[in-house]
Amino acid sequence: MAQLEHFSPSVDTVVARMRALDEALPAGDGVAVFNRVYLAVTEEVERRLDAGQFTDSRATTALDVRFAQRYLAAVDAVADDRRPPACWRPLFQLRRHPGVRPLQFALAGINAHIGHDLALAVVDACRTLRCEPAELEDEFDRVGELLVSLEERIREDLMPGPDLLQIADPLTHLLGSWSLERARDATWSAARALWALRRFEDVAEEFTERLDAAVGFAGRMLLTPLPYRSGHRARRAP
Repeated sequence: MAQLEHFSPSVDTVVARMRALDEALPAGDGVAVFNRVYLAVTEEVERRLDAGQFTDSRATTALDVRFAQRYLAAVDAVADDRRPPACWRPLFQLRRHPGVRPLQFALAGINAHIGHDLALAVVDACRTLRCEPAELEDEFDRVGELLVSLEERIREDLMPGPDLLQIADPLTHLLGSWSLERARDATWSAARALWALRRFEDVAEEFTERLDAAVGFAGRMLLTPLPYRSGHRARRAP
């Protein structure tokens, strides 16, 4: 299972990196759409850390930073002409497709990051903190609750106008097939399994590859190009 280098940047370091990406990427780029969403999440985590709203700030910081590093590593891989993890490939491959709507880009990025990266980030954080996953469960749940609440805002901000909210609209059907809460629950199970398998490298590697491929397949479905309708205009992500 791939591991990140053992250094510990702070939350404000990864926030600064995401802000730089936000400034550098074109607004309509699919990666830029997800980056704005993720930046909003990370800024909120940073605000709550500063306000002392997390019981164990060290554990929250470790989990949040290791989590962000997975996304930023995928960005760096593409910038260096290397292949990112399979879960991220659909977003990077279709980031400029005119038939993919902003909400699809946002949720495809969340799918990749929650479905694959978060499980590995839990293991990364446990190694860093020398603790068991159970000791991070409260932090995992609090960050997950923040993501769920933000997902509701994302759908409101990026969902096209009321004329597209009809039952017959393909976007309504497509987005109804994916749930962040279900993805989060599956991720916690995957993280616990990976931790239990950490001494069996070959099995852990195979498990990780299968998880990566499955999440990538779901991302490809979320990014199915859809026909435009006249008058469609989505608002900018939070």
